[in-house]
Order: sequence, then structure tokens, then C-alpha cells
Amino acid sequence: MPLFGKKDFGRKSKKDVKEAEKPPSIEDKFNIKDLLGTGAFSEVRLIESKENGQMFACKIIDKKALKGKEDSLENEIRVLKRFSEAKAEGAEKKMFSHPNIVQLLDTFEDKSKVYLVMELVTGGELFDRIVEKGSYTEKDASVLIRQVLEAVDYMHCQGVVHRDLKPENLLYYSADEESKIMISDFGLSKIEDSGIMATACGTPGYVAPEVLAQKPYGKAVDVWSIGVISYILLCGYPPFYDESDANLFAQILKGDFEFDSPYWDDISESAKDFIRHLMCVDVDKRFTCKQALAHPWISGNEASNKNIHGTVSEQLKKNFAKSRWKQAYHATTVIRQMQKMALNSSSSSRHALAHPWISGNEASNKNIHGTVSEQLKKNFAKSRWKQAYHATTVIRQMQKMALNSSSSSRHVNQPKQ
Repeated sequence: MPLFGKKDFGRKSKKDVKEAEKPPSIEDKFNIKDLLGTGAFSEVRLIESKENGQMFACKIIDKKALKGKEDSLENEIRVLKRFSEAKAEGAEKKMFSHPNIVQLLDTFEDKSKVYLVMELVTGGELFDRIVEKGSYTEKDASVLIRQVLEAVDYMHCQGVVHRDLKPENLLYYSADEESKIMISDFGLSKIEDSGIMATACGTPGYVAPEVLAQKPYGKAVDVWSIGVISYILLCGYPPFYDESDANLFAQILKGDFEFDSPYWDDISESAKDFIRHLMCVDVDKRFTCKQALAHPWISGNEASNKNIHGTVSEQLKKNFAKSRWKQAYHATTVIRQMQKMALNSSSSSRHALAHPWISGNEASNKNIHGTVSEQLKKNFAKSRWKQAYHATTVIRQMQKMALNSSSSSRHVNQPKQ
């Protein structure tokens, strides 16, 4: 490309160019370890610093797979650098970062790949933690949403719109019970001063109505998404759902959601009022992050302490269940397994190594390639149609269906008060 700045050697001779200092590679500084996750154009791996043994996450992007979409990666890096830069302020250098935003720490590039070294976040996904808890209240949800609002407000003040806020992008920093929440994945984020935003992007179910209506949009799309997340955190199911994508988008365009009984019977009126102000179709009447932070459900004592874990966790498991065996291990799982292996290695590894199937001649030489390879292809082949569609593609494909399904795309109504 190159992605991280072009070297201008001017009129230097070829010899001078060859003698120019070669930038360090990722392998010079880190040991690349376990796979933590995969995406459409990338994979995330655990990496270990050769200098001090500290662990990080590394997003590895395949340049071939990204061909034609280089601008998207450059934009992601530009956004992350904005949150990870040390800037001179008086006599000191301060990090312009936020404690709830995953930081980009370093970048590397070779002929085939781009490497983004990120903070390692090991606490697991938002919904998983809620399901695992023994107790969960409105107050817990309020504390979570406050952290998200503070981070997104900071982003907005820096001129950045995330554009893909959803539960999967909200991760706990560590396994500690009091761990903070972190916002991740800035692949669709946009710096507002880089032009008018009109690109259809986001994730179906969390995308704001103005995006579907193909109108120019701004920071308010993130607030809508936080409203959807807040709704789910209090009942365990999404506010908008339909088997038909066209109907789903028509619901969103109208702001057509309900606080269904019995799931919302024990939820405070303050929480419902908060959500209505975030999931408001009229952008001018929708709360900003600052207004949301000032709402008494966030800043006051109006969030109930009643335990709603049973209902919420049951609905979360029902509506957001994941096929664990299909997923790449999450960082927490990998690290916990590594720790157990390290602790048990002194005894169990010796027993395993001593087994005659390993140390002796009991392993057969019979060719089993046919059967094994057939089953591997059958059970571990990537079913592209099962993977989550890229958000931009989905919305572009569905916009026409949604807009044609109802005249509501031209005459949007307010959500029920």
C-alpha cells in the first residue's frame, strides 16, 4: 500500500536506499501465539513481548483479502491512533486515551500482512458475564451503560463516530468481578471531519433509522445503538426482531418497540423513559451522550436494585446463544487454559509423555487420511452463509426491501411514549 506512511528517498542512490535502516518486524519484538478470533479479513492472535513477557492482542490483516478496501483499514488505524497518541501538553506528554476504549499500541507491516498490536482484553463478552452472575439488577445495567456513554461521549468530542456499537463489541477488561467495560472494533468508525456520513453501515438490529432512510447522519447513530443495548440489558431480548429482514427494517424506521409484559413489569419507569429518549426516531429530539449521562437513571438513584437475573439471563441464553465449538477461543479461555497447563505440566505432562502411544511404538502406521480428511472438511469447513454478513453489505442489500415495504421510510413516527 503502504499503510503507515510512504518513505520519500528523494534523489538518494539505490545503495543509500538499501542501506537505510529497515524497520523492525513483528517477529523481532513479539512471539506470536494462540488464535483468539477470526474475522472476514483478519485474525486476532495472542502475542508475547520478547522484552518483558507482557501479553497483547494482535489483529493480523491479510492484504490480499483486503484488496480494494485499503481505505477502510487506514481509517481504522487513523481512528485508533487518535485514541492512543501521546501529545505534548505543557511540559508533559499525556496519553489522549480513554480507560474504556481499547488502545492501539503499535503497528507493523510486511509484504503480505498488516499487524495491529492492541491492549489485551480478557474478561469476556458482556452477555456472557451477565449470564454467569448470580445476581443482576437495573443498577448493574445502569453502571455498564454509564461507562459506555462516557467512552462514546469522549469519542464524539474527538470527532469520531463508532457506527457499529453492539454487545459483541463491549468486552470486559479482565475477569475481575469489578472489571471495567471496554469498547472495541473500530473497523466501521469514522472521523466526522473527514466528510459527510451517508454510507449504509452498522449491524442489523442496532442500526439507526436515519441510516436505513439513506439520510446524512452523525453522532446520534451511536446513541440509538446504546438505546438498543440498554433495552436488551434489561429484558434479554432485542427491541426489533422479525424473520423477514424487510419487516425488521420497517420496525426500526418507525421506532416500533414495546415494553412487553411480563418481562418489563419489574423495570422502573425511569429506565423506560431513558430508553425512549435514546431510541427516538426524531434525531433532533434524541438525547446526546451528555444528556443521557445526566438522566436520573444514570446519574441519580432511580435504577432499581431488584434482582432481575433470572428473567434476563434466561432470555439472553434463548436469544443470543452461541455455538461454542464453532467459535475461536476467546482470550480468557486461552489464557486460563495456558495457566492450567502451566500449573499441571510438572505432573500430567510427564504422565502423558510416558504413555506408549507417545513414547513407544503403539501408534499405527495405517493410512487413515481418506476418512479423517473427509470428516474434517465436513465438520470444520467454513460455511460462508452461516457467518455474519459484513454490516455494510447487509444494509445495502436490505435498504431497498425496507424502504419498499412501507411508506414509513418517508413518514417516520415517534416511538410510543
